[in-house]
Amino acid sequence: MNKIWLGLLVGFCVSIAVHAQRVAVKSNIVYDAAAILNVGGEFIIDKQISVDLSGNFIGWELGDRVWKHWMIQPEGRYWLLEGFNGHFFGVHGMYLNYDVSRLEVPFVNFSRRNHYKGLAYGGGVSYGYSLYITPRFNIEFSAGIGYLSFDYDKTYIREDLYEGHFKKSYFGPTKLGVSVVYIIN
Repeated sequence: MNKIWLGLLVGFCVSIAVHAQRVAVKSNIVYDAAAILNVGGEFIIDKQISVDLSGNFIGWELGDRVWKHWMIQPEGRYWLLEGFNGHFFGVHGMYLNYDVSRLEVPFVNFSRRNHYKGLAYGGGVSYGYSLYITPRFNIEFSAGIGYLSFDYDKTYIREDLYEGHFKKSYFGPTKLGVSVVYIIN
């Protein structure tokens, strides 16, 4: 079922790109600083309305520590002036698939003693500002809060003991970005 939703989302974004007047690609340097591969694209569909789609991936193992995940985050934006210029408000969704072991994860109380494997999904609201640098480059600042639902399996590592399947709700920061934006047209 998740593959169907992902396919519909990608198809929707591609169809918007075909009709978009302006397109941009971006990279979030907050994720870059954490060695998380990421890329985003944004399409202006009206003077003050755009659709942003970003995704990221990390897949590292250092000894017995594991941090693997991929995430997709679509967002609809309303710009106060015009697209790629000034302040904006947004509504975003999020889907995350993860595998974490022997790491403490802030905000969700994952412990170093356990292995967590599951998914999270949710959404929220955001605010941001796009700073003009040149006709082709901007720096974008954004932050958001929202709700995430975590659905995961938990294993106690020391004894390789499966503890069960859990669900956890989270409300708090869901988006933070300082992105380098390249405007294609």
